[in-house]
Amino acid sequence: MSGGVYGGDEVGAVVFDIGSYSVRAGYAGEDCPKADFPTVIGVTLDREDGSTPMQTDVDKRNRSNATYYIDTNQLRVPRESMEVLSPLKNGMIEDWDSFQAILDHTYKMHFKTEPSLHPMLMSEAAWNTRAKREKLTELMFEHYNIPAFFLCKSAVLSSFANGRSTGLVLDSGATHTTAIPVHDGYVLQQGIVKSPLAGDFMAMQCRELFQELGVEIIPPYMIASKVRAEEPQREHLSLCSVREGAPASWKKKENLPQVTRTWHNYMCNTVIHDFQASVLQVSDSPYDEQVAAQMPTVHYELPNGYNCDFGPERLKIPEGLFDPSNARGLSGNTMLGVGHVLTTSVGMCDIDIRPGLYGSVVVTGGNTLIQGFTDRLNRELSQKTPPSMRLKLIANNTTVERRFSAWIGGSILASLGTFQQMWISKQEYEEGGKQCVDRKCP
Repeated sequence: MSGGVYGGDEVGAVVFDIGSYSVRAGYAGEDCPKADFPTVIGVTLDREDGSTPMQTDVDKRNRSNATYYIDTNQLRVPRESMEVLSPLKNGMIEDWDSFQAILDHTYKMHFKTEPSLHPMLMSEAAWNTRAKREKLTELMFEHYNIPAFFLCKSAVLSSFANGRSTGLVLDSGATHTTAIPVHDGYVLQQGIVKSPLAGDFMAMQCRELFQELGVEIIPPYMIASKVRAEEPQREHLSLCSVREGAPASWKKKENLPQVTRTWHNYMCNTVIHDFQASVLQVSDSPYDEQVAAQMPTVHYELPNGYNCDFGPERLKIPEGLFDPSNARGLSGNTMLGVGHVLTTSVGMCDIDIRPGLYGSVVVTGGNTLIQGFTDRLNRELSQKTPPSMRLKLIANNTTVERRFSAWIGGSILASLGTFQQMWISKQEYEEGGKQCVDRKCP
């Protein structure tokens, strides 16, 4: 394999971890990514005749004259007829044009370097298809001309980040919650269990809550000024009337461009994500109306000035992750809660390795940062774990490590001296074609 091995630590590899919610990218060997920005991108099509394109035009991928807006600052500017779309679907790359736009942006704005100078390690979903892996390899070598490439399952990287080569990785992100068994650094495909109960599902529940309260979500871009209304007197009010909160009084900006529905929804979602992070909490035990009513309330103010104390809802919305029967509109469904996802996954694996999986359950993903998530999960699993098994939950206390664990695993892996012979080198690609990714990247 002459010319295929890279020398020691001077490699300077870049690591990409592209999730449904955000893109993490940085140099191997560093402890946190250089770039962390939304995965969705804004697209406008420049028409010669000055007319505005339809959403279907944007979707048709005829984007020779498209302008892309990437990164938080660019995305949040209201622009006429800018559609917002995501390059991923079900965790896999679906829209290659916008995926390339994200890579170009990262190299140009965050790395400020040429792709051809750095080997690249990229994470992928555990259920990624062979055709997509080969297409990605081809794109990297042919279009970006990188010197070496490696694809690694994000669950494997998360377990490496936590110092384990065997374990059960629970990843709860934007679009789904998955349990993925990893054994000696390999994903056991037959044990992967996915549930759509995740961040986007909770955002939908939050929207329904605001609809019930009769509150319209107004993103900051529409607000010129707001007057904070006085809150109602609290002493003699029952809980029901407190729910009304303080009404909003705000002025709309003038001369706003005609924005698209997808972009407006994206901006509403940013408000909801802030609400989720600030207010929601997972209760210690299964949801109980009486207990929830006695929990301390949390005061929250929306961008338009509407403010309110949130009580039982704080516990009820994230409860849907653990007990789907509690979620609005899901009664009688067959979706699995987080605890069931894990135990089902272990049950699908060989009986000999189950103790190893229960002995290191790695918790990762943005949803797991909700207050009380790991305590509740630990409690549920303790009740479901067979008495002969020792249960150990591995959840980093720092938010950075839990949000970026796949990236950190990639950063560790790509900077190891022993990993350097694992790369698919440019030479190997030229000799063996894109199929070499199936042989070299399990």
